[in-house]
Amino acid sequence: MAIRKLLLPLTGTTAGEAALATALITARIWNAHVTALHVRVDSRDVAPLAGEGLSGAMIEEMMTATERESTDRAHAVRAMFETFVAREGVQITDCRRGMAIPTASFATVTGREEDLVAQQARLADLTIVPHPEAGEDVSSSDALHAVLFDSGRPVLIAPHTPPSSLGSRICVAWNGTAESAAAVQAALPWMQRATAVRVLRSDEYHRRGPLAADLIDYLALHGISPDVATFKAIDREVGAGLLAAAREFDCDMLVMGAYSHSRLRQLILGGVTRHVLEKSTIPVLMCR
Repeated sequence: MAIRKLLLPLTGTTAGEAALATALITARIWNAHVTALHVRVDSRDVAPLAGEGLSGAMIEEMMTATERESTDRAHAVRAMFETFVAREGVQITDCRRGMAIPTASFATVTGREEDLVAQQARLADLTIVPHPEAGEDVSSSDALHAVLFDSGRPVLIAPHTPPSSLGSRICVAWNGTAESAAAVQAALPWMQRATAVRVLRSDEYHRRGPLAADLIDYLALHGISPDVATFKAIDREVGAGLLAAAREFDCDMLVMGAYSHSRLRQLILGGVTRHVLEKSTIPVLMCR
């Protein structure tokens, strides 16, 4: 299956520019259309504060300030998008059938980011999400978790720095779960065009399900011939061992399932998904 439509949620300009660069690299590979989506905060969301002892005048002032900040942020994000796309020579146009060049468009909507991004992602082949800003906890990324938990579609987490290549050397983190199987399915078009694919396995990472050898047989039916490497945890961190194995392969895309354990458990205790999201310096294709 070819990749034709990319969704790019943009809330800021710092990590957003790196994600936009990643999206345009992807668009050039597939001649795809990038829909950049900025979700503005609805100033009416501060109205529930009326029950917190604030006067009507104070709430109105807060709504006005929220609206002003939301407008300024929307203008900054759109300016960043238009400047970057123009510099890269990508045509700004509506998504049209049959275009054989990468294109892009920008849309602004108002509401709850987690709801609107998840809804838009359901009709995108791939959603590219900016890496959380420096100092932010990965669990705070509403767009990322909206796509993972409520779209049924794959997500590509862009690194802090735009990659020099994408999808030519792919690592698949396999643990036999339904989540990793969904990630493999989403990555099939990428793996079929890659120059090298490696399946990464670990006894500490594997759950009940098909083994790496079974995955190799499955991929062979799709014309993909990966090798297999076993990795071990580093300082009891399975995620650290996984990323080290990916770096050793010099991969430019890591494919994996997300949150085989619950998101709450990983938030409290840590986990492979959380570690990879926080520490990875390469694009990560995830499904749940």
